[in-house]
Amino acid sequence: MTRQTDVVVIGGGQAGLAAGYYLRRKQLDFVILDAQGTPGGAWQHTWDSLHLFSPAAFSSLPGRLMPGQPGQAYPDAQHVVDYLSDYEQRYDLPVHRPVSVQQVCRDGDRLRVETGTDTWSARAVVSATGTWWRPFLPATPGRNDFVGRQLHTTSYGRPSDFAGQRVVVVGGGNSGAQIAADLATHEGVDLSWVTQRPPHFLADDIDGRTLFDAATARRRALDEGRADTGGVASLGDIVAVSPVREARDAGLLEASPMFTRLTADGIEWADGTRAEADAIIWCTGFRPALSHLAPLGLRGRRGHIDTHGTQAVGEPRLHLLGYGDWTGPASATLIGVGRPAREAAREIAALLD
Repeated sequence: MTRQTDVVVIGGGQAGLAAGYYLRRKQLDFVILDAQGTPGGAWQHTWDSLHLFSPAAFSSLPGRLMPGQPGQAYPDAQHVVDYLSDYEQRYDLPVHRPVSVQQVCRDGDRLRVETGTDTWSARAVVSATGTWWRPFLPATPGRNDFVGRQLHTTSYGRPSDFAGQRVVVVGGGNSGAQIAADLATHEGVDLSWVTQRPPHFLADDIDGRTLFDAATARRRALDEGRADTGGVASLGDIVAVSPVREARDAGLLEASPMFTRLTADGIEWADGTRAEADAIIWCTGFRPALSHLAPLGLRGRRGHIDTHGTQAVGEPRLHLLGYGDWTGPASATLIGVGRPAREAAREIAALLD
């Protein structure tokens, strides 16, 4: 069965909802196809202790401020899930779920969006699938030899799951530091934190508001032909949220250099030093989840699709939203996705006019 609409938005998380908000304001006919069975996007799959970097008022989608969470300066992930669910209902966004998009193909003057059950024919497509669904694991020697448990950030839940175990957390970004802090303060967990380079903490008073401003200033400078300000990367790698700061100040977050290989029962460094481990948690980042766009033949360097703003250079009927700075400054954040979503809706409305 083939259905027709003006715009198909692929992904019902924060980026897809922001796109829907602006498409509704442009009075376009659209649908949002979400592979998840319930609202909340990737936020409903995070670890138990995760909190936002910013207060609720600075973590909002367009049109609707996130209410504060009682007793929490920085809301937890479940509060975000509740907010996204409320947002979806408040604006009566046409979300279809669970619908998994298999591929997007050219079909004359339209784009054909194929799912496991139906086909949608659209005049434009917004891809907003994010990165959570494509975790990255480095090709470390010996990874298949290790007999213990290996998991990525996406599968970590709570420190009690590792009671009585020797755990190696790999990664010097925010997720690595937060999960390491989570485990370091839990009695009965023997933690080793391993990073590619020494951890670089941001100043304690920096939160998501500052990061958004830095990303926006960098994009503005580049667009105007001025020198690169360095953006968020110039400030550091790790936001010192309260649990991380407390573990660091207590001397519980001492990082070791990256090991060179895994052994059957642990890890080994270049000088032959070894450490035993029961579990390895790879906090090694993500890649854009773009396999559904493969038939369009647009992937370039680093797996990215070249864009001008959010619009794909090689297919003007396609917009990408929420994958990182290459699709808009801070567009992978709640506060940052609104501006590129608005621009995408404006350009789509002009294209379809």
